[in-house]
Amino acid sequence: MTRRNALKAGAAVALIPASVRAAASAGRLKQSLARWCYAKIPIEDLCRAAADMGITGMDLVAPEDWPVLRKYGITPCMVQGVGTFNDAWNNKALHDKLEEQARTSIIRAADAKVPNVITLFGARRGMSDQEGIDNCITGLNRVKKFAEDHGVTLCIELLNSKVDHKDYQGDHTSFGVAVVKAVDSPRVKLLYDAYHMQIMEGDLIRTIRDNIQYIAHFHVAGVPGRHEIDDTQEVQWRTVAKAIADLNFQGYIAQEFAPTRDPLTSLKQAVELLTV
Repeated sequence: MTRRNALKAGAAVALIPASVRAAASAGRLKQSLARWCYAKIPIEDLCRAAADMGITGMDLVAPEDWPVLRKYGITPCMVQGVGTFNDAWNNKALHDKLEEQARTSIIRAADAKVPNVITLFGARRGMSDQEGIDNCITGLNRVKKFAEDHGVTLCIELLNSKVDHKDYQGDHTSFGVAVVKAVDSPRVKLLYDAYHMQIMEGDLIRTIRDNIQYIAHFHVAGVPGRHEIDDTQEVQWRTVAKAIADLNFQGYIAQEFAPTRDPLTSLKQAVELLTV
């Protein structure tokens, strides 16, 4: 983004009525956004705009930018952590390496008062679900006490294997819940990405209600396409947000869509939609 465009974006946000900003702040859900979706906007400009919209969290922000977030009252609420889409907890051969990564990430998060570290299940590579579940339980049991002692939650992300992440094993809520339920720690939970789970299984509200105790964080994006959560998409996101809020969910719900229009205008509209 050029300096001129950044100034235009800032000016656009400044035109948001104070009543809208206040309403966003007063919503029952704490809203976040994923940094990568707005990578072209300088972090200072993005934080300023987000704060004006009532956003209080930001996902996947590099540690060197955390002080900028804090300056605007924004929490780095979900940070990079452990494993990759292909190589993660379902592979027992990686457990030593993953444990080391987890301990390092947890210490860094705890020192900065960051609540959540993201982690993953890994690629299937022909493995049965039961073997994958068992391997994930074994691996996560090695780090749960460390996470508990430091007050940081490891959030294992559910992803679709149909469109975006071919062969990813943790592609259904039931798989993730089986792991989290067996690990049985308040510091090992799911990152429920509603975009991915709509693609794989739908039935979002019922699934969320049945499993909210295993979920620490949400991501949302439009289906199909992973773009704006507006009336071009198949999910009524305001209804989903209301269902989550009605469960007295205390974590964050993060906007993780790739804008197709002016990014800050799209973000403002999305924030208003999830303000329930």
